[in-house]
Amino acid sequence: MRPMKALVTGGAGFIGSHIAHRLVEDGHGVVVIDNLFTGKRENLEPLRPSSRAERIRFVEGDVRDPSLLDSEAKGCDVIFHQAAIVSVPYSVEHPEESHAVNILGTLNVLQAARRAGVRRVVFASSAAIYGEEPTLPKVEAMRPEPISPYGVEKITGEHYLATWSKLFAVETVALRYFNVFGPRQNPSSPYSGVISIFVDRILAEKPITFYGDGSQVRDFVYVANVVDANILAATRRGVSGRVYNIACGTRTTLLELADLIGKASGKSVERAFGEPRTGDIRESLADISRARAELGYEPKIGVAEGLGRLIEYVRTK
Repeated sequence: MRPMKALVTGGAGFIGSHIAHRLVEDGHGVVVIDNLFTGKRENLEPLRPSSRAERIRFVEGDVRDPSLLDSEAKGCDVIFHQAAIVSVPYSVEHPEESHAVNILGTLNVLQAARRAGVRRVVFASSAAIYGEEPTLPKVEAMRPEPISPYGVEKITGEHYLATWSKLFAVETVALRYFNVFGPRQNPSSPYSGVISIFVDRILAEKPITFYGDGSQVRDFVYVANVVDANILAATRRGVSGRVYNIACGTRTTLLELADLIGKASGKSVERAFGEPRTGDIRESLADISRARAELGYEPKIGVAEGLGRLIEYVRTK
């Protein structure tokens, strides 16, 4: 793959920083835009060795700023649009702000890509678009039934991307992330992914709380697999206008998850239970056959191995 220049919105965040790292390691030039609402500058610090640092530039800014996006999109081949308010509960509590970032911000990115002649935009969508539609596993052709503002915002973004790929000379690919986990996911936020919270509390020998009875099903996917999917989505020919589930295609209940973390860490797990949270989905499982067939995506790191890597990372921080 020839060297390219990439813009990563939200590139100081959890998934965005992993994408930025991979791009730099592969010899590409990277511009990161992040408003540091949840992202952290230190997530990009491992790139400090001079030979790598020269290939990345950080800009503190917001996707709600069209002029900034216009400026930074110039000369870019690909935009990895990761910037978002990613919390379902936060979107329920602050729908206007969530709308402005997740819908208007995405439109701003697409407009900047169009004006700057960017070849392709890869968009971080979400399994939240499926809502409580009971059929499992989830396939991309299902009718979206979101039950949170966040889910509404992500499916709106997908529609914008598909339209842009038809109307303008901008290729687009949307990736529906399921439950992503891995290093640099912040466990201190109440809106963080369940794995980062569980690992943090179990290693500290504190009780974990299940919101509901713990039998909720999730399809957890290690962050390195998600990075693989993004690189494939940026480079694969003939996939513009398409959407793909990105997961492992395996089911894990939250109770099973706690047991796996306990086993991997050698810690006992103390459990507590609370009321289900508004907007949370009970069961989620992906069919990833389309991503396998069209992108060449294959999740190389399973849940158990990913948990082991995460626990090792947390212990050595």
